[in-house]
Amino acid sequence: MKNKAPFATPAFYKGALAIAVPVMLQALLQNLVSLIDNFMVAGLGDIKMSGVNITNQIMFVYFVALNTVAAGGGIFMSQFNGAKDAEGMRQTFRYKIHTSLILTAVILALCVFLPEKLLGFLVNTNTQSGPIVEEGKKYLAIIVFTLIPTSITVVIGSSLREIGRVKAPLVISVLATLVNTFFNWMLIYGNLGAPRLEVRGAALATVIARVFEMVVFIAFIRIKKPAFYSRFRDLWKIKLSLFFGILRKSGVIFLSEMSWAVTETIMTAVYNGRGGAEIVSGMAAGWAIANLFFLVFGGIHTSVGVIVGGTLGRNDLDRAQDEARWLMNGSFLLGISVAVLEAFSVFLIPVVFGNLSMDAQLVTRRMLWIIALYMPVWTYLNAQFATARSGGDAIMGAWVDIGVNTTLFLPGIFALAIFTKLGPIEMYAIIKLTDLVKIAIAHWQLKSGRWIRNLTHAHEHPEIAL
Repeated sequence: MKNKAPFATPAFYKGALAIAVPVMLQALLQNLVSLIDNFMVAGLGDIKMSGVNITNQIMFVYFVALNTVAAGGGIFMSQFNGAKDAEGMRQTFRYKIHTSLILTAVILALCVFLPEKLLGFLVNTNTQSGPIVEEGKKYLAIIVFTLIPTSITVVIGSSLREIGRVKAPLVISVLATLVNTFFNWMLIYGNLGAPRLEVRGAALATVIARVFEMVVFIAFIRIKKPAFYSRFRDLWKIKLSLFFGILRKSGVIFLSEMSWAVTETIMTAVYNGRGGAEIVSGMAAGWAIANLFFLVFGGIHTSVGVIVGGTLGRNDLDRAQDEARWLMNGSFLLGISVAVLEAFSVFLIPVVFGNLSMDAQLVTRRMLWIIALYMPVWTYLNAQFATARSGGDAIMGAWVDIGVNTTLFLPGIFALAIFTKLGPIEMYAIIKLTDLVKIAIAHWQLKSGRWIRNLTHAHEHPEIAL
């Protein structure tokens, strides 16, 4: 019998936090790598930091795509885990490995053969685009070597989290963060007798940390052999019906997330044209701090996937609906708490980014305040999308994202850019109101109940299409 209460018991949320907190801590540590990079590169000035930032914007699109591939498989991994179906979990892991490496090969080729075009797009109308692109090319030429180890790390780490083993990825991320911090300090400024490599040093430190992280993850699963573990020679033993079933589901999710990532990138390119290096570096600093708070999104997705997805896999459909409602409402309250903390994070700016110009620091401060205002909206929206995906309803997120982005978001960005003289912060604050439309549409779709499905039954009976 369904429970209509809007919130669950404290014990339920304690269990959800037990899953979410290690994931959020891991995300915190991963984002600390970016923050440390930005902090150390900021000491080199606005131009060099801007060069690193536009390269990281390309990496942002790659990370979104990579995590989307992992999330598409994660829908099935969580449900197969709930159903205690080890073969289904192994097949899902193999799917994630193959698709992530194909994606990585495509991005790697673009970065190697078209670096100037990719970077130039992001600062095309910026008054200091030339020197910014030159610094970005130095960073990109080295950072591309992180793509393959990152893809393997994301696949293994996400798979461990989806079966509830969240502590190991956290510990490994701690170690990788320490490695990255040490080599940043040594290579950017030339400490301990190392050459002073500046932005190249930041990139090289990240490469070392990512390779280290990959090696430790591989060693861990070889020793512990979690249920999804496959030996290298078994990675080619693929059940094509399930592989393409997951691909159909995750393909829709991929389109949804890439719609968001591409529109965000276009938005960034438009904003970067509203001034010089102070705009690019100031907004980069703002996002570097904000990303420390965006870690809640990963915790929300993982806890919803593990809890609701596992309940659906056990075929307790009424319970899954209750859990989804409790987690969505709880996510909104979590967003309010995080927003308060983020509003006060402006006090970090003089400490972390004191070497940036005062104009850049002002951009950072104003950006953080706007992001804080939107945090409750984004945590609730993330919980809505995670709920739909836990039952395999990838269509909902796709058409909400693509529909709103193409009909409201992108036209709004260009309209504001062409017809107003607003600065980048004001433009961002206005255009993000479109996320309220996404929440309304997602709420309507979730009420239809289409997401309430046990995908493990579909795996056992292929005639009911995945």
